[in-house]
Amino acid sequence: MASPGAPAPSPELPKRNFEYREVQYWDQRYRGAADSAHYEWFGNFSSFRALLEPELRPKDRILVLGCGNSALSYELFLRGFPDVTSVDYSSVVVAAMRARYAHLPRLRWETMDARALGFPDGSFDVVLEKGTLDALLAGEQDPWTVSSEGVHTVDQVLCEVSRVLVPGGRFVSMTSAAPHFRTRHYAQARYGWSLRHATYGTGFHFYLYLMHKGGELSETQLALGAQLLSPTRPPPSPCFLQDSDHEDFLSAIQL
Repeated sequence: MASPGAPAPSPELPKRNFEYREVQYWDQRYRGAADSAHYEWFGNFSSFRALLEPELRPKDRILVLGCGNSALSYELFLRGFPDVTSVDYSSVVVAAMRARYAHLPRLRWETMDARALGFPDGSFDVVLEKGTLDALLAGEQDPWTVSSEGVHTVDQVLCEVSRVLVPGGRFVSMTSAAPHFRTRHYAQARYGWSLRHATYGTGFHFYLYLMHKGGELSETQLALGAQLLSPTRPPPSPCFLQDSDHEDFLSAIQL
């Protein structure tokens, strides 16, 4: 097994960004993940810990969507949040993570698509995702005008998140997508939550969106949500990427 401090080797990149949406790509990428270094999208735990931990309680039932081979679930366990279920639609990485953490039976790993979760309503106090929505939106040609397929895909995930959260539950989404792109997806009244965000990271900033189920959206947020299928198209703006992240789909995920 790779040592915790070892740098992650550069992963094999897909030929086209839309392949980040396909389970076949991830199955291939994660072969050998049980013995490889963790790969972290949008920062490691220490970079957003100060924002995340105040929203968590030791007895929370936590669901991590699209876990990949991130150390997030393990880091939560180490910091006193032992009830963590992690899902990914790649059976290859789920098997690898089960093997990697077989000595920690309280960490559970399941093969599951975030668009159709196999859990009863109200199963979790907290749902976390870090880069999963970004991967599902990879390949979109225009960050200001998301395709109907892209809108539907995100809506499927968010409806499932809302369904499996208890009243008062929290949904935390970490991404590189700025509020003028991502707020409109989250700001839909049918999800039944409030919404706020913060930035984290040094140099290039990432975003942590926090939704509380049972809260309310502001009028401004609702207005943004209403524009999702008919957004106003502003002049194009430059896209700045994090120097240390060589994943090319980052150029297409500010959605």
